[in-house]
Amino acid sequence: MKKYFLIALVAIAFWGCKENTAHKAILNDPETYQRTIKQLTDVIVYDIFSPPVASRVYVYPNIAAFEIQAAFKPDTLVSLGGQLTGFATPPAPPAGQRIEPNLASLHAFMKIGQTLIFSEDKIEEYRNALYTRLEESGLPEEVKENSIAYGELVADHVLAWADKDNYKQTRTFPKYTVQNEKFLWKPTPPDYMEGIEPHWMKIRPMVLDSANQFPPPPPLELTMEENSEFYKQLVQVYEEGGGLDDGKRAIAKFWDCNPYVSHHRGHAMFATKKITPGGHWIGIVAIATRTAGSDFSETVEAYTRTSIALFDGFISCWDEKWRSIVVRPETLINQYMDEEWVPLLQTPPFPEYTSGHSVISRAAAVTLTDYLGDNFAFTDTTENEYGLPTREFDSFLQASEEAAISRLYGGIHYMMAIKNGVEQGEKVGDWVVSNVQTRKNQAIATN
Repeated sequence: MKKYFLIALVAIAFWGCKENTAHKAILNDPETYQRTIKQLTDVIVYDIFSPPVASRVYVYPNIAAFEIQAAFKPDTLVSLGGQLTGFATPPAPPAGQRIEPNLASLHAFMKIGQTLIFSEDKIEEYRNALYTRLEESGLPEEVKENSIAYGELVADHVLAWADKDNYKQTRTFPKYTVQNEKFLWKPTPPDYMEGIEPHWMKIRPMVLDSANQFPPPPPLELTMEENSEFYKQLVQVYEEGGGLDDGKRAIAKFWDCNPYVSHHRGHAMFATKKITPGGHWIGIVAIATRTAGSDFSETVEAYTRTSIALFDGFISCWDEKWRSIVVRPETLINQYMDEEWVPLLQTPPFPEYTSGHSVISRAAAVTLTDYLGDNFAFTDTTENEYGLPTREFDSFLQASEEAAISRLYGGIHYMMAIKNGVEQGEKVGDWVVSNVQTRKNQAIATN
C-alpha cells in the first residue's frame, strides 16, 4: 500500500511540475511571436493603413521586442541604442526580479502596436487570450507582473522616442494641391483619391542620414515625342500593363498589395482590403524564419532588421515621389492614346517615380539575404488568404526582382521607376546592413 502511495505522490509531483512549466513552452515557441505579428498585420489590413504608415506600425513594436531580447542576451545581442537616429538603449531590467524575457518582449510589442493602430480592441482581445492561456499553463503571477512591468517600461521608452519622429506634426501639414501641368501627377480613376503622404520625407529615418541620402537619377525627359525614350516606355506600359498575358497577369496580381481597392458596380461601390507591400515582406519574414528553424530571439531579430529596412525604404522612395511628382501611365494613356484603357491593377494614389514596391522589396531582400543567406529558397504563401496561389523563389533577391517587374505588368509604372527603384532600394538595404549591428559577432562596415 505504501508503494502505491509513493507512486501516486511521484505522479502528482511530476504532473504538477509539468503544468507549472507548460507556460515556458508557449513563451519559447517562436510561433507565439509569429501569431502576434500576424495579429498586428490583420489589424493593419482592417484599419486600412497606407503603405508608408504601415511600415511605421511595424517597426517600433519590433524594435521594443528586440531591445528586451538584447537586454537579456548581452553575450550575443547588441542594443540598437546609439545606432538608430536619436535612440538610446532602454533601461536595464531590475536586478533580482524573476522575468520571462519573451513575455516582456511580447507585451512591449503589443502595447506599442495597440498605440499605433485604430482598432485597439482587437489587440486587447488577443493579448487577454494569450495571458489567460499562459496563466492556465502555470505562469506564476509574480513572474507575469514583473515581465509585464518591464515590457511596459521598454514600450514607454520606445514610444517616447517614436513621438519625436515628426509623424504627429505631418498629420497637420497641408495636402498636395493638384497642378495642371500634364506631366505632373494627378489623381486617377476610379476614386480620384488625393495624394497619400506628401510629407513622408519629413519623417525621421531610422538609419539613413537623411531622406534624400540615396536619390535616384532624375526621371527621363517627359515628352510625348514618339521617338523619345519616355514615350517608348509609356507604350510598353500600354502593351504589357493591361493583363493580356496570363503569366504576367499572375505575377502582377500576386504582388498587387494594394491596401484599398475600390470596385464600382453601377451605383454601388465596395472595397477589398489587403496587405501593404511592406506587409507582404513581413509575411516573407514569417515564412523564412520558419523555414530556417529560427528560435524566438532570432525571429524577433529578423523582423526587426527587415522592418527597419522597410521603414527607411519608404522614406527614401517618398522623398523622390513628391519631389519629381511624375504622372502615372494611366493618365497619359487615357488622354493621348486610348481613353478606354484600364491598367490591370488599380493605380495607387501617389506619384509614379520611383516605384515603391521596387524600392522597399529590394531593401528588405538585401537585409534578409544578409541575415539568412543568399540562395535561400522559400515558398511564398503570403497571398493565399487573399485567394492567390503560392509562388516559389530561389532567393529573396529573386522575389524582389519579380515584385519590381510586377508593376509594369500591372500597368502602374514605367520601367525607369522600376529599374531605378531597385537600385535605390539596394542602396538603402546595403546601408542598413552596414550600419545596424544586432549580434556581437556581426561584421559591420566602417563608414
